[in-house]
Amino acid sequence: MTDSTDERHGPIKVMVVDDHPMWRDAVARDLAESGLDVVATAGDGEQAVRRAQAVAPHVLVLDLNLPAKPGVQVCKELVAANPALRVLVLSASGEHADVLEAVKSGATGYLLKSASTEELIDAVRRTAVGDPVFTPGLAGLVLGEYRRLASEPAPTGSADEPKAPQLTDRETEVLRLVAKGLSYKQIAERLVISHRTVQNHVQNTLGKLQLHNRVELVRYAIERGLDDE
Repeated sequence: MTDSTDERHGPIKVMVVDDHPMWRDAVARDLAESGLDVVATAGDGEQAVRRAQAVAPHVLVLDLNLPAKPGVQVCKELVAANPALRVLVLSASGEHADVLEAVKSGATGYLLKSASTEELIDAVRRTAVGDPVFTPGLAGLVLGEYRRLASEPAPTGSADEPKAPQLTDRETEVLRLVAKGLSYKQIAERLVISHRTVQNHVQNTLGKLQLHNRVELVRYAIERGLDDE
């Protein structure tokens, strides 16, 4: 089992957001008992945004159905303000529309509340290092949506739009594997490089392409056929 620290050389800071007090407290307790650092909890969307900005968690465990402000809006606002934040949606809904909306809002993963405590703890740890974690069956749905988006015509740019930035061979190689749906850990193993190196390549690529998250990155790759190579 992986430990409860990541490459930040400290405990993974987690915040739990759910409007049901008993569920919220139980999840927070289970995560804390596993060695994760639960820095805050919140019961509605507005409270979640305020507290997350104050305590700066590494991972936000977020329910979608919240009073005051819906979970997808919470996700969108917090990820926009802090792109390093990882959001793991923990929801009772397995509806495809909910899953896709969450991912498009910046969520790193999506887990159903039927998951076991062990699955949740593992998902939080993997989310902290940037791995996309989905309840079985949902990952394929998300990748399918990437492909659908990529098949749509891209918006026409302006005439003076700068040329696309040049990626290094290794950045292109990592991007191709991201587009195929591999996790950072799987990419690191395949290329025989460290997990941190994979993360660095992804962050550099996002910066060069002026993209904001993995959803946009995969769409960019699929539009250029990199997932078929």
